[in-house]
Amino acid sequence: MTNQAFVFFTLVLLFCLSVLHSASSRSLSSESSEFSTAVLDVSASLEQAQKLLTFNPEKLRPNNLQDEETKIASSSSSFSVRLHSRETLLNSQHKDYKDLVLTRLNRDSARVNSLNTKLQLALDQLNRSDLHPIETEIQPEDLSMPVSSGISQGSGEYFSRIGVGQPSKPFYMALDTGSDVTWLQCQPCSDCYQQSDPIFNPSGSSSYGSISCDAPQCRALDVSACRSGKCLYQVAYGDGSFTVGDFVTETVSFGNSGSVNRVALGCGHDNEGLFVGAAGLLGLGGGPLSLTSQIKASSFSYCLVDRDSSQSSTLEFNSATPSDSVTASLLKNSRLGTFYYVGLTGISVGGRTVSLPPSAFAMDQSGRGGIIIDSGTAITRFQSEAYNALRDEFRRLTQNLRSTSGFALFDTCYDLSSLRSVSVPTVAFHFSGGRSWQLPAKNYLIPVDATGTFCFAFAPSSQSLSIIGNVQQQGTRVSFDLANSRVGFSPNKC
Repeated sequence: MTNQAFVFFTLVLLFCLSVLHSASSRSLSSESSEFSTAVLDVSASLEQAQKLLTFNPEKLRPNNLQDEETKIASSSSSFSVRLHSRETLLNSQHKDYKDLVLTRLNRDSARVNSLNTKLQLALDQLNRSDLHPIETEIQPEDLSMPVSSGISQGSGEYFSRIGVGQPSKPFYMALDTGSDVTWLQCQPCSDCYQQSDPIFNPSGSSSYGSISCDAPQCRALDVSACRSGKCLYQVAYGDGSFTVGDFVTETVSFGNSGSVNRVALGCGHDNEGLFVGAAGLLGLGGGPLSLTSQIKASSFSYCLVDRDSSQSSTLEFNSATPSDSVTASLLKNSRLGTFYYVGLTGISVGGRTVSLPPSAFAMDQSGRGGIIIDSGTAITRFQSEAYNALRDEFRRLTQNLRSTSGFALFDTCYDLSSLRSVSVPTVAFHFSGGRSWQLPAKNYLIPVDATGTFCFAFAPSSQSLSIIGNVQQQGTRVSFDLANSRVGFSPNKC
């Protein structure tokens, strides 16, 4: 080969290699720019986690109901009360943030089991006559001795300050869209757990009234009994917790924004299980005994602040849905009116729709399947097939991140300890009509320790029911338009 031919061949080879390298670079660049991203502020999340462990709940606790509500505007037709995350009210002792997260996840698993049990009982079409009160220690002769027992952990992730009785006494009540009966602990106690407020004493209220056994409210209970012509109630949860006592009417007050007379609620004398901290539970489900039904609310909304934040937000009744809300159909299960089902049609990761069968989030004619939005569940659960598809797509687009071993129910975790912030694929929920709700990155990549381990905050479920949990709802005002069967999601409205 002549020198000239060799030089020519070398130049052609270099040109070809240059073209291939350029094409390869463009391909890699194209791959990274093909999907949409969101920024996760790693440092801010870890700093907030550290602050939570040293936070003193007493700094935020108001002396009375009016102190807390002075900043909330009132109107003749709407009610509004403050909404707090659990950790800002309970000084739970945890050795580190990892231990706190594990405790949260244990509570969450119990919560999910409770919802699935409730649904299964409805699907099995048990008649009320098949349900009987469980044996408890509550007996007429026992009701003179108050007994207080402490439980190490509690359910209820968000609490509101509600007034009960006349004169009104303030109590922290756990918000629960997954149940209907509102109840609180009452003196005298057969068995009461530890709560942050004094236990309600019915003898000090002029508006306390009994409900007769043949009253509509008593007949609407799933489990009831009769004693001396007065209605007794029992609510049992799937995690083994229960409350038993008198079913009564009382005045319920919403700070300085108003009150409602003769609300039917449980006055619990025997209350056991994972309830510690709250005086009771605020039932906001879709059934006839729920607070929303009893006060004839046309709508209600809440905004759940970050659970690691000391900030509070509001729970509102009869307020307008924000104009910028992403709206979806609010569906009902004919077998169980309590849960709020939402018309979810798909999920996307990085702007790309995840391939799922049409049945992934559909409710069938028997009432199985579907997806509910729940204030008490923390981590969103999807049927295993849907979860696996979502997780696999997220993993595929995060191969640039350092993966680490799983944690508790999470199987997709990352070591972000060396980063202050990072771009991650977006995650969005899609509804009919082309509407989509894009989640902030901190709502699906959450810290599980204080050293920089973050996990993909979704989990698989072997049950047919899927649940949108409160971690995904954080920072978003969720509006339930009951009159028009719509639900709206409006980011940054806390």
